[in-house]
Amino acid sequence: MASKVILHVGAPKTGTSFVQDLLFSERRALASRGILYPANRFDAHFLAALDLMQLPWGGIEREAIGAWDRLAKEARAWSGTVVISHEILATASRVHVARALESLGGDVHVVYSARDLVRQIPAEWQENVKHRRRTTYAEFLADLQEPARSSEVAQWFWGVQEIPDVLDRWGSTLPKENVHLVTVPPAGAPRDLLWQRFAGVLDLDPHAYAREEGKTNASLGVAEVAVVRLLNEAIHDVVHNHNYRPLVRENLVHQNLSADRRSPALSVPPEVWTWADQLSRSWVAELEQRGYDVAGDLDDLLPREALPFTDPDDPGAEALADAALRALAAMTIEAARTRDEQAHLHQEIERLHREVSAAHLTRFYRLKQWLVKRAKKSPTAARGLAAYRRFRG
Repeated sequence: MASKVILHVGAPKTGTSFVQDLLFSERRALASRGILYPANRFDAHFLAALDLMQLPWGGIEREAIGAWDRLAKEARAWSGTVVISHEILATASRVHVARALESLGGDVHVVYSARDLVRQIPAEWQENVKHRRRTTYAEFLADLQEPARSSEVAQWFWGVQEIPDVLDRWGSTLPKENVHLVTVPPAGAPRDLLWQRFAGVLDLDPHAYAREEGKTNASLGVAEVAVVRLLNEAIHDVVHNHNYRPLVRENLVHQNLSADRRSPALSVPPEVWTWADQLSRSWVAELEQRGYDVAGDLDDLLPREALPFTDPDDPGAEALADAALRALAAMTIEAARTRDEQAHLHQEIERLHREVSAAHLTRFYRLKQWLVKRAKKSPTAARGLAAYRRFRG
């Protein structure tokens, strides 16, 4: 059984992609130091989390069947430290948490990374849009502030972002010193500060695994995200998810619009900032009483002054047209590349057909065809065919 299991459970948009990319890339070096990151593919822990919580996820959940049990079995078989990380684990119910902790056994430490709400709210809405949702920003903000939190959007957001609740669900049966809260530094802090905090709770030397860049989630401006949301409305019923992911999320968003962001960053209106600030202060007061291990400063969870607000539901005709033209150009270039690739493949298929046809015209091939037909009726021919096949292996 593992001497220690470090279970990093979120939250989304708090540097999780960077940490997971580093752990996966360095898994062999980590194993040589007694630290197991059990993954044979980058999304192994995502699939395990889907399986643990039985979450539907656009059909991907079918790949996940049995993934958590396999992950837990591998963790139990390791004698040193095991690290497991995925942000959707933050939404696990108490039943899911109990199953996870029981299946892992040993000395489990839960790690949760958190960022102030004023940065998390627009980031989460943008992530929703990148996953083909059509909810406007105004609707999203209204859903979050609704007391009953009845919408699917609100239930997901608070399930992964309500810091005291997530830590209580995951940490209520663990010693306080086994529950670690990593706070994301405010804007303007040294770029490696968050990694240093993560490294501390993961028992890693931050300098041994330091990187200039890691896997990050692409960020869009107000006009760019508005274009993607409107595109979602236009293609919702005609483009399936297996095409949406490579075409829109990867090509359009990650490789083009986010790399050429020209409009202001997303923010929140003043009244939402006030509401988020009050809620955050109540969280910090509660966390101060609980006695968890904090890597960073609880004041990092209090919103700083908000960026100027530009409404992504109405970014202005000029900005919207500019972003839409760039999106059209990117998709046209991708369509042209795909057509060229298809033409090349058709040429290859035609060439192979010609080679096969040429082979069929040879006297030796016709003799083999005759022998196969004769073997169905003649025992002597059948023995000859069998001898030929043994000779050819």
